[in-house]
Amino acid sequence: MRAPLSWIREYVDLPADVTTEDLAARLTSLGLKLEAIEKPGDAITGPLVVGRVLTMEPEPQKNGKTINWCTVDVGDANGTGEPQGIVCGAHNFEPGDLVVVILPGGTLPTPHGPLTVSARKTYGHVSAGMICSTAELGLGDDGQGGIIVLPADAGEPGDDAFAVLGLRDEVIEFEINPDRAYALSLRGIARE
Repeated sequence: MRAPLSWIREYVDLPADVTTEDLAARLTSLGLKLEAIEKPGDAITGPLVVGRVLTMEPEPQKNGKTINWCTVDVGDANGTGEPQGIVCGAHNFEPGDLVVVILPGGTLPTPHGPLTVSARKTYGHVSAGMICSTAELGLGDDGQGGIIVLPADAGEPGDDAFAVLGLRDEVIEFEINPDRAYALSLRGIARE
């Protein structure tokens, strides 16, 4: 059973200083078996924001790949309010879509260690950031290599994407024994 800490707090008035580890230890002492504590956005640092794709120009390359040269509104998150120019290889989004953007200076998890994003020249353009997929954020394998396209009402350009995606919401995972079936619900865990 996976129980986000924010959801548990909806049922129980926990002190503000209670950490996920403290709560997991208390619930374990009551008989629930701790499987894992997940901190989904823990390995991501720096400016991760909501962006709106303004333009998207496909550009075929000599290697047979087609990249998209995009301009993305990131609000005031870049310090200028001007749109960011970003090269992206995915094709599952279009102008007008809200996407997740990590700006230069941000760090993403990779299997080979942290990757710090910088403005760099690639495919003939200076790409100032990265439009992100779930795999690039370390949130799982997206299967298709596609960009996260947010709902139209998810936020405004420049909003903190950590909050929009719930990346700061820690999750406690319990192994539930058959004699504790009530703990297969958040209410049951909250009752404990």
